[in-house]
Amino acid sequence: IDSLGVYEIRSSVVTADVKYIVRNLRIRRRVSHYIQNNYTIVDCFLERVKKQPNKPFLLFKDETFTYQDADRLSNQAARALLQNGLVKQGDTVTFFVTNEPMFVWLWLAVFKIGCSAALLNTNIRSKSLLHCFKCSGAQVLLVGAVEEVLPELLERQVTVFSLGSKQTSSGIHGFIDKMRNMSSEPLAEDLRSHLNMHSLACYVYTSGTTGEPNRIVDVPIERKLLCHFLQLLLWNRFPESSCNISYQTVALRDDSPLLRIEIGRCITVALKRKFSSSQFWDDCRKYNVTAIQYIGEIMRFLCNTPKKPNDRSHKVRIAIGNGIRANVWRDFLNRFGNIQILELYGATEGNIILMNYSGKIGAVGRDNFLHKWSFPFALIKYDVEQGKPLRDSTGLCIQVPKGEPGLLVAEISVRAPFLGYARDLQQTEKKKLHDVLKKGDVFFNTGDLMLIDKDGFVYFHDRIGDTFRWKGENVSTNEVADVITQVDYITEATVYGVEVPGNEGRIGMAAIALKDGHTFDSEGVFKHLESFLPAYARPRFIRIQSSLDVTGTFKLMKAGLVKEGFNPSAIPDPLYFLDDREKKFVPLTMDIVHAVLSGKIKI
Repeated sequence: IDSLGVYEIRSSVVTADVKYIVRNLRIRRRVSHYIQNNYTIVDCFLERVKKQPNKPFLLFKDETFTYQDADRLSNQAARALLQNGLVKQGDTVTFFVTNEPMFVWLWLAVFKIGCSAALLNTNIRSKSLLHCFKCSGAQVLLVGAVEEVLPELLERQVTVFSLGSKQTSSGIHGFIDKMRNMSSEPLAEDLRSHLNMHSLACYVYTSGTTGEPNRIVDVPIERKLLCHFLQLLLWNRFPESSCNISYQTVALRDDSPLLRIEIGRCITVALKRKFSSSQFWDDCRKYNVTAIQYIGEIMRFLCNTPKKPNDRSHKVRIAIGNGIRANVWRDFLNRFGNIQILELYGATEGNIILMNYSGKIGAVGRDNFLHKWSFPFALIKYDVEQGKPLRDSTGLCIQVPKGEPGLLVAEISVRAPFLGYARDLQQTEKKKLHDVLKKGDVFFNTGDLMLIDKDGFVYFHDRIGDTFRWKGENVSTNEVADVITQVDYITEATVYGVEVPGNEGRIGMAAIALKDGHTFDSEGVFKHLESFLPAYARPRFIRIQSSLDVTGTFKLMKAGLVKEGFNPSAIPDPLYFLDDREKKFVPLTMDIVHAVLSGKIKI
């Protein structure tokens, strides 16, 4: 019976592989045709407008905008940008706009007039905002509010448009009034006739958990079409239908491929200004949502909400995104029903995308021959202490065997280019590895440790900057955090290494958040960690917070936690220390800290 069960599982995986390959080849031909004919997302959108002008395109709050509405409004926005020659062909227009219909009208407008867009994170302020704007090289900024840096922007002769109605006394021009006075008739195709597949479509800013300044990435039209192709592999099973509605809570500024696919598949978009775990399912029911998108910790946030009798009362059939952990994946399905989860792996600037098309819980993709042919990659041995790949006597990198974590690197080629960071050659070169599998080759360093199991499934292991070494062993922060959150009242956990003077490597520390009304069970958590983790991997310090900070893309932030360390006199949060003799976590005092630093307490 067991053998039969294994055979059935492997047979279903092979079936999924075959379907993926057939779908891949079919869509590849379509995208190749698009590239040869300079067929852009604007062409696709206008084709949809012509075929289904009255179909709902965007749902926002209680408003409905059809494809024809979107076309007319984006035409007005385009003419408002062109007025008085403030924007001309080939210019870059910077967006500092939240999730709202105006973002979409502007996004379409910029492409219609042959310009590119720089998409800023609306959570940044002051110097960071000014830095990101300068990187784009733009002279026009479309904003909600930028009072902190407005004087310097105006000094640089930047034209600033507010999405409010009227011009303000501070020098910001009102954009809505300008739009209203513009014609909504179609724009001349000549405005974008200079575009080709290598033309710049937009600038996208990377995000991370390190606290470093965001880096800017050039995204040409050809790459947007390749993203379109890869996403179609997942959405192709989602038929074009008037009943298909996707729910967009992820920031549009992240160059979400989803919006392009929604246009391509003629799917209606229910747009949310900002993700809200408490309103998520009510919105899904209100708009009859059939598809959702997630990133980072979004799925965990949903699982952490109070349970309700109508948790399974919805029409959602598919969830697409990246960053869901295996334990959250199971909890999500058990609670919210049989929703197909399509997990992706990729990076803003990367040249590789993996996709879990077979539904294997916890995996981010499959290692099949077609994917290896399209985007050649390898997992290589990495020295955590030295911070670089291990090489053999010939100077080449060493591939890891199946079942062992290794650094994911992807070959840079014409088919899979790495375009690097705009105006930052030094950082671009840092992401390249030379002489990896043979002399002269060049690979993109993803910075991620991955693992391929015996069945060919690919799993995310950890970020190389997050993995730390203690007692001569590598500690995966991701794996330790998964074990900690198995405790039913711990809602969130992020694990990191902190330095202890006089000791090599970094010792484990965890910041956690508890469910409302629960207290930290020091003995229970100690026993749990003792049962599931080796001694070197158990966090010796625990910090309890009301909630954990996340980035704009819902990734847990660690840089500040690492910097603050475990000093109870400087940290207002409750701190605990793992006491091996007491077999529990005890409140961390300065006496314990001094004993650790002096070596009286062996760690």
